[in-house]
This record gives sequence, structure tokens and C-alpha cells, in this order.
Amino acid sequence: MKLLVSIRRFSQVFFLLLFVYILWSTAYPLKGKLLPDTFFKADTLVMTFTAVSERVILPGIGIAVAMLLLTLLLGRFFYGWICPLGTMIDIAGQIRKKRGKAVHSLRFFKFIILACMAVLAFIGIQAVWIFDPIVVMTRFVALNLIPFTTWAVTNSMIFITKTFDLFGTDFYEIFRTLRQSLLGVKVYHFSNAMHIFYFFLFVLVTTFAYTRFWCRNICPLGALYAVIAKFSLLRRYVIKCAGCKRCISFCRMGAITNGVNYIKEECVLCMDCVYDCLSNETYFAFPFLRKKPEHVKLITEDKTGGVTRRQFLMLLGTSVFLPVFGKLGYALNRNLSSSIIRPPAAQKEEKFLNSCVRCGNCMKVCPTNGLQPVMMETGLQGIWTPKLVPEIGYCEYNCNLCGQSCPTGAITRLTIDSKRGVKLGCAEINKKTCIAWANNDQCIVCEEHCPVPAKAIKLMTENIGGKKVLKPYVVEDLCIGCGICQNKCPVSPVRAIRVNPVFADRK
Repeated sequence: MKLLVSIRRFSQVFFLLLFVYILWSTAYPLKGKLLPDTFFKADTLVMTFTAVSERVILPGIGIAVAMLLLTLLLGRFFYGWICPLGTMIDIAGQIRKKRGKAVHSLRFFKFIILACMAVLAFIGIQAVWIFDPIVVMTRFVALNLIPFTTWAVTNSMIFITKTFDLFGTDFYEIFRTLRQSLLGVKVYHFSNAMHIFYFFLFVLVTTFAYTRFWCRNICPLGALYAVIAKFSLLRRYVIKCAGCKRCISFCRMGAITNGVNYIKEECVLCMDCVYDCLSNETYFAFPFLRKKPEHVKLITEDKTGGVTRRQFLMLLGTSVFLPVFGKLGYALNRNLSSSIIRPPAAQKEEKFLNSCVRCGNCMKVCPTNGLQPVMMETGLQGIWTPKLVPEIGYCEYNCNLCGQSCPTGAITRLTIDSKRGVKLGCAEINKKTCIAWANNDQCIVCEEHCPVPAKAIKLMTENIGGKKVLKPYVVEDLCIGCGICQNKCPVSPVRAIRVNPVFADRK
């Protein structure tokens, strides 16, 4: 029995299910204590690089530091035992049993990506959101998997219930129970979600080239752990090598270069080589626990996974231009970003773009589905950041989950009372299209739905041909720009009242 492999697989499945459960179960009102940022606290790349770029200490960064210390002790275990994206890549790899021949010279790319992100972080630009595995996986689960599953299961059960007239049966009661729990999450629509799915699909498809292509060659978090794992205490030992090369053929990371030598920083401790060894003489142990030290072949480090001098010089030359491109991007996007509504208490635009990791947590937990991913409205610099689209959903007056679920502080965490007073913008009435103003007909929908206790939208009375008409107007000092007036306005296709984000409170 492959005990260690079974334990590793159990660990992978457990953390994958836990990851999905945390994202799925977090909804308005807050149902559990685990927030969607739980895994991000263990994401060393996101926590450290965002902290460096923002020059702040993020809450929970101690967990990220603890992960580094564990890596120094155990090696690159995170990818073989915990990483949800790594688990999905392994599952996808099972579809193609024949393993392609790895190109080891590509390994240095992940170190180049890591170094570029480090340079950007030191000059104040956070770019880890592009390739970080936890971010990639969170975006897919929050904006693709949960909405699609919710939609598919709900509509299937409705179809079955109506087709077979199952109202009042146990099946219908189960459906009602699910609608109040797992299927009750209102996340039916996210604009531009297919682009996020295509990116995730690309990550999985790369495994058809050869196993763990993404982890070996691209993943910057893997590169960061590899740098630390090079000095880890846990090592692989071979007492006697039969020369069968089974361990080389089946190593999912291509970390074993021959029966004896292996690249320690590339090993994810999958433990396959322990059981693939025909001599049963391969094992992992700490130096002070290894068997018969005088007879054991100490596994030496293989240099094929390192970065050559030429590659280092190329990396250095590329990095020189990063600050120029980064600052140019912010300059070009400054005017574009002023046209969209950001979540409540979002940081000032440049700082927001810099700290937001585009994980999709805030969009998933939004109870009205109003937070949507940006595509190109703010240029390349703002892709996949959140924006409020009032026509889809407004900002719920009694909700602060977007700030609670943000792992990096791009959206400030506020109490409900504090959040109620934060301005996302200010509503403006277009008197040329407003029913009350343009047609002198009665319509007070915007005033009725305004959640502000003192009513930011008030009514004035005008006598039109002996008829009293109530006409709405906005009190700018009271309006918080939640967008419910725009959402409920009966005028279409362009609402007669719209929120202008220029007046938003940005920290």
C-alpha cells in the first residue's frame, strides 16, 4: 500500500474541497467564520509582495512567514500537498496518461517572472495577480465554477420538478433546502467571466505538454518556494539504485535527473519515487534521522534547474524597463478609471490598482451581484478589478462583505455603521429623461428605494395645470452613491438617474 501517496492525495482533496467550501459558503449575511481570504494568508507571494509594494504590514502576514519557515524545513511541500491549483493540474494530468518529455531549460522562466514581480514590488507596483496560483484558482471558483454550478443545478432541478410534477415530494423539499443554502448564492451573472475561464483553462491545458508544466516553468509562487526549498532540511536518500530509471520517468516535476541525483528545489514531495523504486531503497528524511549514513548515497544537487549567467543578465536587462512601463500604464489609465464605480471604501485609484490582486472575492460575496470584473474600461492596468454596475445590482446598505473578504486591503475593512456613511459617488438626475421631470407624470421610485434614513433623494411639489406632481432631486451631502436608485429606475435602456463616481470617498 502506498501509504504516503494516499495521505498526500487525501491532503490534496481535503484542501481543494476546503478551498471551494470557504468560497461557496461565504455569503450575505455572513454565515461562517472562515472568510474567502483564508487561503491568501498562507500565500507568501501575495502577502509579501503586496506588503512590499504598499510599504505596509498586512494582517495575517505572519501565516505567510510561517509557510516560508515550513518550506525551509520540509521543502516545496505546498505544491504537492496543499495548493488547490496544483491539485486541479494533477487531475487534468490524469486524462493524458502518456507523459511528454519535459524541456528542463524552460524552468528558469518562473524565476524570471518572480524576479520581475520583485522588481515591480520594490518600486511600488504589485503584479502578482497575473500568475499567482491561489489568485488564479480563486477567480475561477468564484466567477466561473460557483455561478455555473448554481445555475445548472437549479435549472435542472426546476425542470425535473415541473416535468414529473414533483411538487410536495421529498425531491422538492430537498430542492427547497438547497435553494436556502448552497443554491441560494446569487451569482448568476459576471461580465467577462469567459476570459477568466479561458485563462484557467490555459493553465490546465499546459499539462498536456508534460506533467505540471505550469508548476515547473511559470508559477512565481513555486519559484519563491523553490528558492527557499533549496536549503530545506528534508532530503531524499537512495541507499541502492537499481538503475531502472522508473523514478525519472514518473517524477511529475522532472526533479530526478538520474537514480541518485535530484533537484531538491523542484521536488514537491509527492512521494511517488519512494514507491516507484524497484529496490525499495528510496526514502525522505532529515539528515539526523537518515539510515546508515556511511552507506547512504547523499543526493547531490543537480544544476540543470538553475539560472545561468546569460539568463541572469537577460533578466537584469529586462527588469530595467519595468518601472518605465509600470508608471506609464498608471499615467494612461488615470482618466479612464474615473468613469467607473469602485466598491465602497476602495483605496485611491493608483493604490487600489496596486494592491488589488483580482481574486474575485469581493465580486462573489456581493449579495446583489452588482460587483463585476473590469475588462478594458480602465486599460490593461485595471483588468479584472471590481466595479459596481448598478443596472445589475446595487451596493447593499447593510453589507460590508467586500471589505471583509479582500485579502490585501485594497477595499478597506469597515464596520457596518462606518460603511453606511461611505460615498461611492453621487446620484445625478437627468431631467430630460426622468418621468417626473420630462413627462410631468408621477414617479417616485428612486425616493422610495433610497436607503439613507434621512433620504438623500427628496421630493418637491410642482403644480402643473392644476395637477400636483412630485419631482425628485438629490441632496448631494446625504447621497452615498449606492446605486439602488439607478437599479430601480423604470426608464430604459438608459436610466434617468445615474451615479457619478467622481464624488466617491477614496482612502
